[in-house]
Amino acid sequence: MDPVSPPAPGRDAPLLVFLVPLGPGRHEAYCEPQHTGPEEAPVRGWFAGLRQRFSAMLKAAEEGEDDGAEPAGLFARVQARMMAWVAERVAEQRLLWNLRSHDAALLTHPDDLPFDAVMEIVQQSLRADYRRHARWLVVDTLLFIASGVFFFVPGPNLVAYYFAFRVVGHWLSMRGAAQGRDRTAWSGRPSPALTALRAAVARPPHERDRAVEAIAQELGLQRLGTFIDRMLVPKATPSA
Repeated sequence: MDPVSPPAPGRDAPLLVFLVPLGPGRHEAYCEPQHTGPEEAPVRGWFAGLRQRFSAMLKAAEEGEDDGAEPAGLFARVQARMMAWVAERVAEQRLLWNLRSHDAALLTHPDDLPFDAVMEIVQQSLRADYRRHARWLVVDTLLFIASGVFFFVPGPNLVAYYFAFRVVGHWLSMRGAAQGRDRTAWSGRPSPALTALRAAVARPPHERDRAVEAIAQELGLQRLGTFIDRMLVPKATPSA
């Protein structure tokens, strides 16, 4: 199977999404950076300005995902670790954040699943994502407001910045989930490689990595192995 060619820029270009099998009966929708949307115009208002700064930080984090150089200096290392944390959050929510700006999506899926079953999986996931981010938006908004008590501490209010990041992130995730659930036009593309991936992820880790890498190259997905490794790690608490 040839790698999927990137769509031409624009809102009407389909978002390229892959339904990744992670075990018996378990699938996760996944996409990689595509940068198909136009640059955001300058905005007014407190929340709009916060959203624009948030978008700029996400772009910088994504661009730094492939940069493995170790920065020199304590401040640079602290900043690099912070951006690595941001990049992880980007990777976790990339699909929902990208769905906000797309009216169409091309879903590549295992070829042993009919498209109706595939879309039921995707719709269930989007509904669950919307509910989860709505709950956390309320929680983190209250915590962001409460973080104002640290205004008297000299220097940047890192606590407020942290909860502001989470508030904007959950809001964008909700918008993406609603867009994908209610308005995005989905089309399907069966893939034997993704069917083979189901067997590959069941192998022992040392065998799985080689098999996944081969399938990732076939699909043209640079970060698929990292995504699968992250998703297969048991989580003690639900991701927020």
